[in-house]
Amino acid sequence: MDAQGRGRADNVDPADQWVINPDTGEYELRLTPSAPQSAVPGPRRPSAGRARGNASGEHPAAPGGQKTREAAPAETVPAPRRRRAAPAEEEPTPGRRGRRPEKKKSKTKKVLMWTGGTMALVVVAAGTTAYLFFKHLEGNVTTTDVGSAAKNGFSKDEAFNILIIGTDKRTGKGNEGYGDKGSVGHADTNVLLHVSKDRTNATALSIPRDMIVDVPDCPTKQPDGSTKVVPGTTGVRFNTSLGQDGRDPGCTMRTVKEVTGIQPDHFMMADFNAVKTLTTAVDGVDVCLKHAVNDNKSHLNLPAGKSKVEGEEALAFVRTRHAWGNQGDLDRIKVQQQFLSSLMRKMASGDTLTDPTKLFDLANAATKALTVDTGIGKVSTLTDVALELKKVPTKNITFLTVPVVDNPAEKVRATVVVDKNTAPEVFNAIANDVSFTDVKKKQKADKSAAAARLKGTQSEASEVRVRVFNGGAASGAAGETVAWLQNSVGVLKSENAANAPGEIPKTTLEYAPDQAPQARKLAALMGLSGAALKPGKSFTNSQGLPTMTLTLGKDFKGAGVPLTPPTKAPDVDGKSTADKVQCAS
Repeated sequence: MDAQGRGRADNVDPADQWVINPDTGEYELRLTPSAPQSAVPGPRRPSAGRARGNASGEHPAAPGGQKTREAAPAETVPAPRRRRAAPAEEEPTPGRRGRRPEKKKSKTKKVLMWTGGTMALVVVAAGTTAYLFFKHLEGNVTTTDVGSAAKNGFSKDEAFNILIIGTDKRTGKGNEGYGDKGSVGHADTNVLLHVSKDRTNATALSIPRDMIVDVPDCPTKQPDGSTKVVPGTTGVRFNTSLGQDGRDPGCTMRTVKEVTGIQPDHFMMADFNAVKTLTTAVDGVDVCLKHAVNDNKSHLNLPAGKSKVEGEEALAFVRTRHAWGNQGDLDRIKVQQQFLSSLMRKMASGDTLTDPTKLFDLANAATKALTVDTGIGKVSTLTDVALELKKVPTKNITFLTVPVVDNPAEKVRATVVVDKNTAPEVFNAIANDVSFTDVKKKQKADKSAAAARLKGTQSEASEVRVRVFNGGAASGAAGETVAWLQNSVGVLKSENAANAPGEIPKTTLEYAPDQAPQARKLAALMGLSGAALKPGKSFTNSQGLPTMTLTLGKDFKGAGVPLTPPTKAPDVDGKSTADKVQCAS
Protein backbone atom coordinates (compact mmCIF):
# COMPACT_ATOMS: atom_id res chain seq x y z
CA MET A 1 0.00 0.00 0.00
CA ASP A 2 1.31 3.48 -0.85
CA ALA A 3 1.57 6.44 1.50
CA GLN A 4 -1.80 7.81 0.45
CA GLY A 5 -3.47 4.52 1.16
CA ARG A 6 -2.09 4.70 4.69
CA GLY A 7 -3.56 8.16 5.23
CA ARG A 8 -0.18 9.86 4.72
CA ALA A 9 0.51 12.94 2.66
CA ASP A 10 2.10 12.50 -0.79
CA ASN A 11 5.48 13.70 0.39
CA VAL A 12 7.35 11.01 2.38
CA ASP A 13 10.69 12.02 3.77
CA PRO A 14 13.05 9.03 3.13
CA ALA A 15 14.89 9.86 6.32
CA ASP A 16 11.68 9.15 8.24
CA GLN A 17 11.75 5.57 6.97
CA TRP A 18 15.05 4.66 8.71
CA VAL A 19 15.11 4.52 12.49
CA ILE A 20 17.50 2.98 14.99
CA ASN A 21 16.30 -0.11 16.82
CA PRO A 22 17.15 0.40 20.52
CA ASP A 23 17.38 -3.38 21.02
CA THR A 24 19.93 -4.06 18.27
CA GLY A 25 21.58 -0.68 17.72
CA GLU A 26 21.01 -1.12 13.97
CA TYR A 27 19.08 1.15 11.58
CA GLU A 28 15.95 -0.49 10.20
CA LEU A 29 13.43 0.39 7.52
CA ARG A 30 10.20 1.65 9.13
CA LEU A 31 7.18 1.02 6.97
CA THR A 32 4.60 2.42 9.42
CA PRO A 33 4.10 6.20 9.59
CA SER A 34 4.99 8.19 12.67
CA ALA A 35 1.68 9.97 12.97
CA PRO A 36 -1.44 8.24 14.33
CA GLN A 37 -3.64 6.89 11.55
CA SER A 38 -7.29 6.51 10.96
CA ALA A 39 -8.57 3.01 10.79
CA VAL A 40 -10.44 3.93 7.59
CA PRO A 41 -8.62 5.14 4.47
CA GLY A 42 -9.26 8.74 3.69
CA PRO A 43 -10.60 10.03 0.35
CA ARG A 44 -8.11 10.13 -2.52
CA ARG A 45 -7.46 13.07 -4.77
CA PRO A 46 -9.56 13.00 -7.96
CA SER A 47 -7.75 12.03 -11.11
CA ALA A 48 -8.67 11.69 -14.73
CA GLY A 49 -9.02 7.99 -14.22
CA ARG A 50 -11.33 8.44 -11.27
CA ALA A 51 -13.42 11.04 -13.07
CA ARG A 52 -14.26 8.39 -15.59
CA GLY A 53 -15.67 6.12 -12.90
CA ASN A 54 -19.28 4.94 -13.17
CA ALA A 55 -22.18 6.38 -11.27
CA SER A 56 -21.99 3.78 -8.57
CA GLY A 57 -18.60 4.98 -7.56
CA GLU A 58 -16.89 1.85 -8.76
CA HIS A 59 -13.84 2.18 -10.96
CA PRO A 60 -12.68 0.00 -13.79
CA ALA A 61 -11.13 -3.22 -12.60
CA ALA A 62 -7.59 -2.90 -11.32
CA PRO A 63 -4.95 -5.33 -12.50
CA GLY A 64 -5.92 -8.78 -11.37
CA GLY A 65 -9.64 -8.12 -11.82
CA GLN A 66 -10.08 -6.27 -8.52
CA LYS A 67 -12.16 -3.16 -8.23
CA THR A 68 -11.69 -0.10 -6.04
CA ARG A 69 -14.41 2.07 -4.53
CA GLU A 70 -14.31 5.75 -3.61
CA ALA A 71 -15.16 6.74 -0.05
CA ALA A 72 -18.75 8.03 0.00
CA PRO A 73 -19.22 11.78 0.67
CA ALA A 74 -21.21 10.90 3.79
CA GLU A 75 -18.19 9.32 5.48
CA THR A 76 -17.09 11.25 8.53
CA VAL A 77 -13.38 10.95 7.95
CA PRO A 78 -12.12 14.40 6.93
CA ALA A 79 -9.87 14.99 3.96
CA PRO A 80 -6.18 15.32 4.71
CA ARG A 81 -4.96 18.79 5.51
CA ARG A 82 -1.69 20.46 4.84
CA ARG A 83 0.96 19.53 7.40
CA ARG A 84 1.49 22.24 9.97
CA ALA A 85 2.74 22.30 13.49
CA ALA A 86 -0.04 22.68 16.04
CA PRO A 87 0.73 24.57 19.24
CA ALA A 88 1.75 22.22 22.00
CA GLU A 89 -1.02 23.44 24.28
CA GLU A 90 -3.75 23.20 21.62
CA GLU A 91 -6.39 20.59 22.39
CA PRO A 92 -7.58 18.49 19.49
CA THR A 93 -10.86 19.56 17.99
CA PRO A 94 -13.71 17.22 18.89
CA GLY A 95 -14.35 14.70 16.13
CA ARG A 96 -10.82 15.04 14.77
CA ARG A 97 -7.68 13.11 15.70
CA GLY A 98 -5.03 15.23 17.32
CA ARG A 99 -1.57 15.68 15.84
CA ARG A 100 1.62 15.24 17.78
CA PRO A 101 3.80 18.30 17.91
CA GLU A 102 6.27 18.07 15.03
CA LYS A 103 9.80 17.70 16.35
CA LYS A 104 12.50 19.43 14.41
CA LYS A 105 15.21 16.87 13.66
CA SER A 106 18.72 17.87 14.48
CA LYS A 107 21.18 17.94 11.59
CA THR A 108 23.14 15.09 13.17
CA LYS A 109 20.10 12.84 13.47
CA LYS A 110 19.12 13.64 9.90
CA VAL A 111 22.55 12.59 8.67
CA LEU A 112 22.44 9.36 10.67
CA MET A 113 19.06 8.45 9.25
CA TRP A 114 20.17 9.11 5.70
CA THR A 115 23.28 7.07 6.40
CA GLY A 116 21.05 4.20 7.47
CA GLY A 117 19.23 4.34 4.14
CA THR A 118 22.49 4.54 2.25
CA MET A 119 23.85 1.57 4.16
CA ALA A 120 20.83 -0.46 3.11
CA LEU A 121 21.68 0.25 -0.51
CA VAL A 122 25.30 -0.70 0.16
CA VAL A 123 24.22 -4.02 1.65
CA VAL A 124 22.06 -4.77 -1.38
CA ALA A 125 24.90 -3.82 -3.71
CA ALA A 126 27.35 -5.90 -1.71
CA GLY A 127 24.99 -8.85 -1.85
CA THR A 128 24.85 -8.57 -5.62
CA THR A 129 28.61 -8.24 -5.80
CA ALA A 130 29.07 -11.25 -3.52
CA TYR A 131 26.74 -13.28 -5.73
CA LEU A 132 28.61 -12.30 -8.87
CA PHE A 133 31.93 -13.00 -7.18
CA PHE A 134 30.68 -16.41 -6.07
CA LYS A 135 29.67 -17.20 -9.63
CA HIS A 136 33.09 -16.04 -10.78
CA LEU A 137 34.82 -18.32 -8.27
CA GLU A 138 32.56 -21.20 -9.30
CA GLY A 139 34.01 -20.90 -12.77
CA ASN A 140 37.56 -21.09 -11.40
CA VAL A 141 37.26 -24.50 -9.77
CA THR A 142 38.37 -27.57 -11.73
CA THR A 143 36.90 -30.92 -10.70
CA THR A 144 37.81 -34.54 -11.33
CA ASP A 145 35.35 -37.39 -10.90
CA VAL A 146 37.19 -40.11 -8.97
CA GLY A 147 34.12 -42.27 -8.48
CA SER A 148 33.84 -44.21 -5.23
CA ALA A 149 37.30 -43.12 -4.07
CA ALA A 150 35.72 -39.93 -2.66
CA LYS A 151 32.50 -39.13 -0.83
CA ASN A 152 29.59 -37.53 -2.68
CA GLY A 153 29.34 -34.57 -0.31
CA PHE A 154 30.74 -32.89 2.78
CA SER A 155 29.40 -33.17 6.33
CA LYS A 156 29.97 -30.42 8.89
CA ASP A 157 29.19 -32.80 11.75
CA GLU A 158 31.84 -35.47 11.19
CA ALA A 159 35.60 -35.81 11.26
CA PHE A 160 37.02 -35.57 7.75
CA ASN A 161 40.18 -36.48 5.85
CA ILE A 162 41.40 -34.47 2.87
CA LEU A 163 44.37 -35.60 0.79
CA ILE A 164 46.32 -32.55 -0.39
CA ILE A 165 48.43 -33.33 -3.45
CA GLY A 166 51.12 -31.15 -5.01
CA THR A 167 52.11 -32.32 -8.48
CA ASP A 168 55.46 -31.86 -10.23
CA LYS A 169 53.81 -31.16 -13.57
CA ARG A 170 55.42 -28.24 -15.40
CA THR A 171 52.59 -25.88 -16.23
CA GLY A 172 52.73 -22.13 -16.48
CA LYS A 173 55.41 -19.62 -17.28
CA GLY A 174 58.63 -19.87 -15.31
CA ASN A 175 58.20 -23.46 -14.15
CA GLU A 176 60.68 -24.99 -16.57
CA GLY A 177 63.33 -25.29 -13.90
CA TYR A 178 61.21 -27.35 -11.51
CA GLY A 179 60.10 -30.96 -11.48
CA ASP A 180 60.93 -33.78 -13.82
CA LYS A 181 61.08 -32.75 -17.44
CA GLY A 182 58.08 -34.13 -19.29
CA SER A 183 56.42 -35.35 -16.08
CA VAL A 184 52.77 -36.33 -16.43
CA GLY A 185 52.23 -34.89 -12.97
CA HIS A 186 53.26 -37.26 -10.21
CA ALA A 187 52.24 -36.98 -6.55
CA ASP A 188 55.29 -34.96 -5.53
CA THR A 189 54.04 -33.47 -2.23
CA ASN A 190 51.37 -35.28 -0.24
CA VAL A 191 49.65 -34.33 3.01
CA LEU A 192 46.76 -36.25 4.56
CA LEU A 193 44.86 -33.67 6.59
CA HIS A 194 42.64 -35.10 9.33
CA VAL A 195 40.25 -32.69 11.09
CA SER A 196 38.70 -33.97 14.31
CA LYS A 197 34.97 -34.34 14.74
CA ASP A 198 34.83 -31.77 17.55
CA ARG A 199 37.17 -29.38 15.64
CA THR A 200 39.53 -29.10 18.60
CA ASN A 201 42.50 -30.42 16.63
CA ALA A 202 43.83 -31.48 13.26
CA THR A 203 46.73 -33.61 12.04
CA ALA A 204 48.66 -33.02 8.80
CA LEU A 205 50.47 -36.24 7.92
CA SER A 206 53.13 -35.86 5.21
CA ILE A 207 53.65 -38.89 2.98
CA PRO A 208 57.12 -39.15 1.39
CA ARG A 209 57.03 -39.30 -2.39
CA ASP A 210 59.93 -41.82 -2.43
CA MET A 211 58.25 -44.24 -0.04
CA ILE A 212 57.95 -47.74 -1.53
CA VAL A 213 54.32 -48.93 -1.61
CA ASP A 214 51.90 -51.20 -3.42
CA VAL A 215 49.55 -49.22 -5.67
CA PRO A 216 46.17 -51.03 -5.97
CA ASP A 217 44.04 -51.44 -9.08
CA CYS A 218 42.41 -48.13 -9.85
CA PRO A 219 39.12 -47.49 -11.71
CA THR A 220 39.50 -44.18 -13.56
CA LYS A 221 36.91 -42.13 -15.43
CA GLN A 222 37.67 -41.60 -19.11
CA PRO A 223 36.77 -38.51 -21.18
CA ASP A 224 33.97 -40.43 -22.92
CA GLY A 225 32.37 -41.27 -19.55
CA SER A 226 33.51 -44.88 -19.45
CA THR A 227 35.62 -46.37 -16.64
CA LYS A 228 39.03 -47.94 -17.18
CA VAL A 229 40.80 -49.98 -14.51
CA VAL A 230 44.50 -49.13 -14.33
CA PRO A 231 46.31 -52.25 -13.03
CA GLY A 232 48.09 -51.91 -9.71
CA THR A 233 51.83 -52.31 -9.22
CA THR A 234 53.90 -53.52 -6.28
CA GLY A 235 57.10 -52.15 -4.81
CA VAL A 236 57.01 -48.72 -6.47
CA ARG A 237 57.45 -45.12 -5.32
CA PHE A 238 54.38 -43.50 -3.83
CA ASN A 239 54.54 -40.61 -6.30
CA THR A 240 53.70 -42.96 -9.20
CA SER A 241 50.19 -43.38 -7.73
CA LEU A 242 49.30 -40.26 -9.74
CA GLY A 243 49.87 -39.66 -13.44
CA GLN A 244 51.63 -42.93 -14.16
CA ASP A 245 49.72 -45.02 -16.73
CA GLY A 246 46.87 -42.53 -16.61
CA ARG A 247 46.21 -42.73 -12.88
CA ASP A 248 44.00 -39.99 -11.44
CA PRO A 249 43.93 -38.56 -7.87
CA GLY A 250 41.51 -41.31 -6.91
CA CYS A 251 44.38 -43.77 -7.38
CA THR A 252 46.48 -41.77 -4.91
CA MET A 253 43.57 -41.79 -2.44
CA ARG A 254 43.25 -45.57 -2.78
CA THR A 255 47.01 -45.95 -2.25
CA VAL A 256 46.82 -43.91 0.96
CA LYS A 257 44.05 -46.23 2.20
CA GLU A 258 46.18 -49.26 1.25
CA VAL A 259 49.21 -47.95 3.16
CA THR A 260 47.65 -46.33 6.23
CA GLY A 261 44.21 -47.90 6.59
CA ILE A 262 42.80 -44.35 6.61
CA GLN A 263 40.20 -43.52 3.97
CA PRO A 264 40.58 -40.00 2.49
CA ASP A 265 37.14 -38.42 2.02
CA HIS A 266 38.22 -35.86 -0.58
CA PHE A 267 41.28 -34.54 -2.38
CA MET A 268 42.66 -31.13 -3.30
CA MET A 269 45.39 -30.98 -5.93
CA ALA A 270 47.60 -28.09 -7.05
CA ASP A 271 50.69 -27.61 -9.18
CA PHE A 272 53.67 -25.24 -8.86
CA ASN A 273 51.61 -22.17 -9.75
CA ALA A 274 49.55 -22.51 -6.55
CA VAL A 275 52.54 -21.62 -4.36
CA LYS A 276 53.25 -18.56 -6.49
CA THR A 277 49.70 -17.23 -6.61
CA LEU A 278 48.72 -17.95 -3.01
CA THR A 279 51.83 -16.37 -1.51
CA THR A 280 51.41 -13.32 -3.74
CA ALA A 281 47.76 -13.01 -2.71
CA VAL A 282 48.74 -12.66 0.97
CA ASP A 283 51.69 -10.35 0.27
CA GLY A 284 54.29 -12.98 1.07
CA VAL A 285 54.96 -15.61 3.72
CA ASP A 286 57.45 -15.20 6.56
CA VAL A 287 60.17 -17.84 6.73
CA CYS A 288 63.19 -18.37 8.96
CA LEU A 289 66.57 -19.90 8.13
CA LYS A 290 69.25 -21.11 10.52
CA HIS A 291 71.90 -20.46 7.89
CA ALA A 292 72.15 -18.48 4.67
CA VAL A 293 71.17 -20.29 1.46
CA ASN A 294 72.48 -19.69 -2.05
CA ASP A 295 71.38 -22.67 -4.14
CA ASN A 296 72.32 -22.49 -7.83
CA LYS A 297 69.87 -25.26 -8.74
CA SER A 298 66.71 -23.68 -7.37
CA HIS A 299 68.15 -20.13 -7.45
CA LEU A 300 67.11 -19.62 -3.83
CA ASN A 301 69.26 -16.92 -2.25
CA LEU A 302 68.27 -15.93 1.29
CA PRO A 303 70.20 -14.70 4.33
CA ALA A 304 70.16 -16.36 7.74
CA GLY A 305 67.30 -15.27 9.96
CA LYS A 306 63.86 -14.03 8.96
CA SER A 307 62.78 -13.32 5.39
CA LYS A 308 59.58 -12.93 3.44
CA VAL A 309 59.07 -14.96 0.26
CA GLU A 310 56.39 -14.86 -2.39
CA GLY A 311 55.89 -15.87 -5.98
CA GLU A 312 58.89 -17.43 -7.68
CA GLU A 313 61.03 -17.18 -4.54
CA ALA A 314 58.40 -18.99 -2.45
CA LEU A 315 58.29 -21.82 -4.97
CA ALA A 316 62.08 -22.11 -4.87
CA PHE A 317 61.91 -22.25 -1.06
CA VAL A 318 59.55 -25.25 -0.96
CA ARG A 319 61.06 -27.04 -3.96
CA THR A 320 64.77 -26.99 -3.14
CA ARG A 321 66.22 -29.92 -1.26
CA HIS A 322 69.93 -29.32 -1.75
CA ALA A 323 69.85 -26.50 0.82
CA TRP A 324 68.50 -28.53 3.72
CA GLY A 325 69.94 -31.23 5.97
CA ASN A 326 71.07 -34.28 4.05
CA GLN A 327 69.70 -32.83 0.80
CA GLY A 328 66.95 -35.45 0.75
CA ASP A 329 63.19 -35.45 0.47
CA LEU A 330 62.60 -36.03 4.20
CA ASP A 331 64.45 -32.83 5.13
CA ARG A 332 62.57 -30.94 2.44
CA ILE A 333 59.28 -32.21 3.91
CA LYS A 334 60.17 -30.60 7.26
CA VAL A 335 60.80 -27.28 5.52
CA GLN A 336 57.52 -27.55 3.62
CA GLN A 337 55.68 -28.17 6.89
CA GLN A 338 57.24 -25.03 8.37
CA PHE A 339 56.24 -23.11 5.27
CA LEU A 340 52.63 -24.37 5.43
CA SER A 341 52.46 -23.42 9.13
CA SER A 342 53.55 -19.89 8.30
CA LEU A 343 51.08 -19.68 5.39
CA MET A 344 48.26 -20.79 7.72
CA ARG A 345 49.20 -18.14 10.26
CA LYS A 346 49.30 -15.47 7.56
CA MET A 347 45.92 -16.48 6.11
CA ALA A 348 44.35 -16.41 9.58
CA SER A 349 45.92 -13.10 10.56
CA GLY A 350 43.96 -9.89 10.98
CA ASP A 351 45.94 -8.26 8.18
CA THR A 352 44.46 -10.76 5.74
CA LEU A 353 40.98 -11.28 7.16
CA THR A 354 40.22 -7.55 7.46
CA ASP A 355 41.55 -6.60 4.03
CA PRO A 356 38.85 -7.09 1.34
CA THR A 357 41.41 -6.86 -1.46
CA LYS A 358 43.57 -9.59 0.05
CA LEU A 359 40.55 -11.78 0.69
CA PHE A 360 39.40 -11.30 -2.91
CA ASP A 361 42.84 -12.10 -4.27
CA LEU A 362 43.24 -15.08 -1.95
CA ALA A 363 39.85 -16.61 -2.84
CA ASN A 364 40.46 -16.01 -6.53
CA ALA A 365 43.97 -17.49 -6.41
CA ALA A 366 42.96 -20.49 -4.31
CA THR A 367 40.06 -21.53 -6.51
CA LYS A 368 42.10 -21.09 -9.69
CA ALA A 369 44.96 -23.14 -8.26
CA LEU A 370 42.90 -26.12 -7.07
CA THR A 371 41.55 -29.24 -8.68
CA VAL A 372 39.15 -31.09 -6.38
CA ASP A 373 36.79 -34.06 -6.47
CA THR A 374 33.18 -33.50 -7.48
CA GLY A 375 31.99 -34.02 -3.89
CA ILE A 376 33.44 -30.64 -2.87
CA GLY A 377 33.47 -29.02 -6.30
CA LYS A 378 31.12 -26.17 -5.44
CA VAL A 379 32.50 -22.94 -4.00
CA SER A 380 29.87 -23.05 -1.25
CA THR A 381 31.14 -26.49 -0.21
CA LEU A 382 34.77 -25.39 -0.32
CA THR A 383 33.75 -22.46 1.87
CA ASP A 384 32.17 -24.88 4.36
CA VAL A 385 35.40 -26.91 4.45
CA ALA A 386 37.46 -23.76 5.06
CA LEU A 387 35.14 -22.54 7.83
CA GLU A 388 35.29 -25.91 9.60
CA LEU A 389 39.09 -25.92 9.42
CA LYS A 390 39.15 -22.33 10.70
CA LYS A 391 37.57 -23.54 13.96
CA VAL A 392 40.73 -25.50 14.80
CA PRO A 393 43.27 -23.47 16.84
CA THR A 394 46.66 -23.32 15.10
CA LYS A 395 48.30 -24.56 18.29
CA ASN A 396 46.41 -27.83 17.85
CA ILE A 397 47.28 -28.40 14.19
CA THR A 398 50.07 -30.99 14.25
CA PHE A 399 52.47 -31.61 11.37
CA LEU A 400 54.22 -34.96 11.25
CA THR A 401 55.58 -37.43 8.69
CA VAL A 402 54.82 -41.11 8.16
CA PRO A 403 57.45 -42.98 10.22
CA VAL A 404 59.82 -44.61 7.73
CA VAL A 405 63.17 -46.39 7.57
CA ASP A 406 65.68 -46.74 4.76
CA ASN A 407 64.74 -49.31 2.17
CA PRO A 408 66.67 -52.46 3.20
CA ALA A 409 66.68 -53.70 -0.41
CA GLU A 410 68.95 -50.84 -1.51
CA LYS A 411 72.68 -50.43 -1.09
CA VAL A 412 72.55 -46.81 -2.14
CA ARG A 413 69.91 -44.99 -0.11
CA ALA A 414 67.30 -43.56 -2.43
CA THR A 415 63.93 -44.72 -1.11
CA VAL A 416 62.27 -45.51 2.21
CA VAL A 417 59.67 -47.96 3.52
CA VAL A 418 57.03 -47.70 6.25
CA ASP A 419 58.39 -48.36 9.72
CA LYS A 420 56.19 -51.30 10.77
CA ASN A 421 57.10 -50.83 14.43
CA THR A 422 55.98 -47.22 14.89
CA ALA A 423 53.76 -46.28 11.93
CA PRO A 424 50.71 -48.44 12.85
CA GLU A 425 50.26 -46.52 16.11
CA VAL A 426 50.28 -43.22 14.23
CA PHE A 427 47.77 -44.48 11.66
CA ASN A 428 45.57 -45.93 14.41
CA ALA A 429 45.49 -42.64 16.34
CA ILE A 430 44.44 -40.67 13.26
CA ALA A 431 41.85 -43.25 12.24
CA ASN A 432 40.31 -43.07 15.72
CA ASP A 433 40.29 -39.26 15.88
CA VAL A 434 42.94 -39.01 18.60
CA SER A 435 44.79 -35.70 18.89
CA PHE A 436 48.59 -35.40 18.84
CA THR A 437 48.29 -32.28 21.00
CA ASP A 438 46.86 -31.91 24.49
CA VAL A 439 43.25 -30.85 24.05
CA LYS A 440 40.31 -30.95 26.41
CA LYS A 441 37.73 -33.26 24.92
CA LYS A 442 34.09 -32.65 25.66
CA GLN A 443 32.72 -35.35 27.91
CA LYS A 444 29.61 -36.95 26.54
CA ALA A 445 27.03 -38.99 28.41
CA ASP A 446 27.05 -41.69 25.76
CA LYS A 447 30.77 -42.35 26.40
CA SER A 448 30.04 -43.03 30.06
CA ALA A 449 27.18 -45.31 29.12
CA ALA A 450 29.38 -47.19 26.65
CA ALA A 451 32.11 -47.69 29.25
CA ALA A 452 29.54 -48.99 31.75
CA ARG A 453 28.65 -51.88 29.40
CA LEU A 454 32.05 -53.42 30.04
CA LYS A 455 31.58 -53.44 33.82
CA GLY A 456 30.10 -56.49 35.52
CA THR A 457 30.44 -60.24 35.62
CA GLN A 458 31.74 -62.23 32.68
CA SER A 459 30.74 -65.66 31.47
CA GLU A 460 33.22 -68.44 30.85
CA ALA A 461 34.51 -68.62 27.29
CA SER A 462 32.84 -72.00 26.87
CA GLU A 463 29.45 -70.41 27.61
CA VAL A 464 29.73 -67.69 24.98
CA ARG A 465 27.48 -68.37 22.00
CA VAL A 466 27.96 -66.08 18.97
CA ARG A 467 27.51 -66.07 15.23
CA VAL A 468 29.99 -64.02 13.19
CA PHE A 469 29.17 -61.95 10.09
CA ASN A 470 31.56 -60.13 7.76
CA GLY A 471 30.25 -56.58 7.41
CA GLY A 472 33.10 -54.91 5.54
CA ALA A 473 36.29 -56.60 6.76
CA ALA A 474 38.72 -58.38 4.46
CA SER A 475 37.45 -61.41 2.58
CA GLY A 476 37.42 -64.51 4.79
CA ALA A 477 37.55 -62.51 8.04
CA ALA A 478 34.48 -64.20 9.53
CA GLY A 479 35.89 -67.69 9.00
CA GLU A 480 39.30 -66.71 10.36
CA THR A 481 37.70 -65.16 13.45
CA VAL A 482 35.63 -68.25 14.19
CA ALA A 483 38.73 -70.43 13.83
CA TRP A 484 40.61 -68.15 16.23
CA LEU A 485 37.74 -68.08 18.74
CA GLN A 486 37.44 -71.86 18.79
CA ASN A 487 41.12 -72.82 18.64
CA SER A 488 42.81 -70.01 20.57
CA VAL A 489 40.44 -68.69 23.24
CA GLY A 490 37.94 -71.53 23.80
CA VAL A 491 34.76 -69.97 22.37
CA LEU A 492 33.53 -73.27 20.97
CA LYS A 493 29.93 -72.15 20.47
CA SER A 494 30.79 -69.80 17.62
CA GLU A 495 29.82 -70.16 13.97
CA ASN A 496 30.49 -68.49 10.65
CA ALA A 497 27.38 -66.69 9.36
CA ALA A 498 29.13 -65.47 6.16
CA ASN A 499 28.48 -61.96 4.83
CA ALA A 500 26.24 -59.39 6.50
CA PRO A 501 23.47 -57.72 4.43
CA GLY A 502 25.57 -54.55 4.16
CA GLU A 503 28.88 -52.99 5.12
CA ILE A 504 29.41 -51.09 8.38
CA PRO A 505 32.37 -48.89 9.40
CA LYS A 506 32.72 -50.18 12.96
CA THR A 507 32.55 -53.71 14.40
CA THR A 508 29.47 -54.31 16.57
CA LEU A 509 28.26 -57.00 18.98
CA GLU A 510 24.49 -57.15 19.49
CA TYR A 511 23.07 -59.07 22.46
CA ALA A 512 19.98 -59.47 24.65
CA PRO A 513 19.98 -58.22 28.27
CA ASP A 514 20.44 -61.71 29.70
CA GLN A 515 23.48 -62.18 27.42
CA ALA A 516 25.39 -59.21 28.88
CA PRO A 517 27.89 -61.42 30.78
CA GLN A 518 28.67 -63.26 27.52
CA ALA A 519 29.08 -59.93 25.69
CA ARG A 520 31.52 -58.65 28.31
CA LYS A 521 33.58 -61.83 28.04
CA LEU A 522 33.77 -61.70 24.24
CA ALA A 523 34.66 -57.99 24.40
CA ALA A 524 37.51 -58.79 26.79
CA LEU A 525 38.79 -61.60 24.53
CA MET A 526 38.63 -59.55 21.32
CA GLY A 527 39.54 -56.15 22.67
CA LEU A 528 36.18 -54.57 21.83
CA SER A 529 35.32 -51.16 23.24
CA GLY A 530 32.11 -50.40 25.10
CA ALA A 531 30.92 -48.49 22.04
CA ALA A 532 31.02 -51.72 20.01
CA LEU A 533 28.52 -53.38 22.35
CA LYS A 534 24.92 -52.85 21.24
CA PRO A 535 22.22 -53.96 23.70
CA GLY A 536 19.33 -55.29 21.66
CA LYS A 537 17.89 -58.74 21.12
CA SER A 538 19.22 -62.22 20.63
CA PHE A 539 18.87 -64.30 17.51
CA THR A 540 19.00 -68.04 16.97
CA ASN A 541 21.90 -69.99 15.56
CA SER A 542 21.77 -72.96 13.21
CA GLN A 543 20.69 -75.20 16.10
CA GLY A 544 17.85 -72.88 17.03
CA LEU A 545 19.60 -71.69 20.21
CA PRO A 546 19.75 -68.03 21.31
CA THR A 547 22.97 -66.38 20.23
CA MET A 548 24.71 -63.01 20.08
CA THR A 549 25.60 -61.42 16.71
CA LEU A 550 29.13 -60.18 15.99
CA THR A 551 29.46 -58.14 12.77
CA LEU A 552 33.00 -57.37 11.65
CA GLY A 553 33.20 -53.84 10.26
CA LYS A 554 35.74 -52.07 8.09
CA ASP A 555 37.79 -51.31 11.20
CA PHE A 556 38.48 -55.02 11.80
CA LYS A 557 42.24 -55.61 11.63
CA GLY A 558 42.35 -59.40 11.92
CA ALA A 559 41.58 -62.26 14.29
CA GLY A 560 43.11 -61.59 17.69
CA VAL A 561 43.96 -57.95 16.95
CA PRO A 562 42.34 -55.70 19.61
CA LEU A 563 39.78 -53.19 18.37
CA THR A 564 39.86 -50.92 21.41
CA PRO A 565 40.65 -47.44 20.05
CA PRO A 566 43.66 -45.64 21.52
CA THR A 567 43.08 -42.87 24.04
CA LYS A 568 46.45 -41.21 23.55
CA ALA A 569 48.54 -40.59 20.46
CA PRO A 570 52.12 -41.88 20.36
CA ASP A 571 55.11 -39.58 20.55
CA VAL A 572 56.51 -38.95 17.08
CA ASP A 573 59.94 -37.61 16.27
CA GLY A 574 60.00 -34.34 14.37
CA LYS A 575 56.37 -33.35 14.92
CA SER A 576 55.50 -29.64 15.09
CA THR A 577 52.45 -27.43 15.45
CA ALA A 578 51.19 -24.65 13.20
CA ASP A 579 51.52 -21.93 15.85
CA LYS A 580 55.27 -22.37 16.33
CA VAL A 581 57.80 -20.41 14.28
CA GLN A 582 60.67 -22.71 13.30
CA CYS A 583 63.81 -22.06 11.28
CA ALA A 584 64.76 -24.27 8.35
CA SER A 585 68.15 -25.91 8.64
